Amino acid sequence: MKFKVNRNHFFNGLASVTNVVGSRATMPILQNVLIEAEGDIVTLTTTNLDLAICCRIKASVSTPGRITLPVKRLVPITRALSSAETVVELTGKERVKITSGNSVFQVAGLPADQFPPVSNFSGQSEITLNQDDLGDMLRKVSYAQSSDENRYILNGVFFEFSEGKLTVVATDGRRLAKCERALPGADKPLALIIPARTIVELVRLLKSGGTARVSHNERQVGFTIEVPKNDEGLVDRIQLVSKVVEGNYPNYRQVIPKEAGSKVRLEREKILESVNRAALMTDDRNNTVRLSVSKKSQNLEVSAKSESGEAHEPIAVKYEGPDVNIAFNPTYVIEPLKALTEDEIDFEFKDDMSPGVIRGLKGDFLCVVMPQRIS
Repeated sequence: MKFKVNRNHFFNGLASVTNVVGSRATMPILQNVLIEAEGDIVTLTTTNLDLAICCRIKASVSTPGRITLPVKRLVPITRALSSAETVVELTGKERVKITSGNSVFQVAGLPADQFPPVSNFSGQSEITLNQDDLGDMLRKVSYAQSSDENRYILNGVFFEFSEGKLTVVATDGRRLAKCERALPGADKPLALIIPARTIVELVRLLKSGGTARVSHNERQVGFTIEVPKNDEGLVDRIQLVSKVVEGNYPNYRQVIPKEAGSKVRLEREKILESVNRAALMTDDRNNTVRLSVSKKSQNLEVSAKSESGEAHEPIAVKYEGPDVNIAFNPTYVIEPLKALTEDEIDFEFKDDMSPGVIRGLKGDFLCVVMPQRIS
């Protein structure tokens, strides 16, 4: 194997795949990147058995071949190379010489045939999504995933393709975020739970302006991410293959209140800033922000109280419903407000014991937040 590659292209390709590699891999081969050279393409692949990422970079291949090299060694070497033109050559059994300017490195690797195979989903049906839409949807819900390993079904984002739309949902049992978009080709029902780690990598890899194709089999899902033509030496696509969380996701529709109750329309940034300020006066024992709305005052008052002090801030609103005094964990209000980009939102509530609902005005997003008991 021998190929010539631009140092920056090589480094950007490695940066795309290196996050999958853990420092405590159970098998030495899982700490390596699989390098495959053929034609004018070098393919880089990493995996931790649950998740795999593959990208292709431009190169001039004089001798095709395959080898695996340790990622944690290869990335800093590539970053430090002194010349843009870099030659990578297999010089002996599992030994690679990297030459750039006057710098020469010899790196020991492992045979490519030890590297675990990665599914390619050939022959499987695909659903095509806009990457900007997918990234926006995931950012609007992913913060609501559970981190409790005992509730593994909730440790991810639920993807539901049906009736010409994609719905993504995340919940930890105390709040639930849902976002949906029209999606041609999603007429055949399909439900997948994508693990939290995969969601992080997927959001990181998504590019602006391109498309992503989704394929699946019984236990895995694959995302093929189109790469813009001017993207730092990467060629055509990045592939992400992940195990899915096995099991049945809870019926999220039962959590969404069927009756809207009272509603207040608010400037998103104004209520976000007010809750952020009130949260400064919370502590571990009193981690609640209170929202009080009154028809008489035509104000929504945001307040917090703890042993260290208290904060109060009124926001002028138009309100015709009954007086309501309700409290929430401030984080559960702040996170959906930060994830949204709309100028205004609707805040719905029934009473101090019923869930509150934050809705985007476009109608494609909502977040259900359970209240906290007011002492």
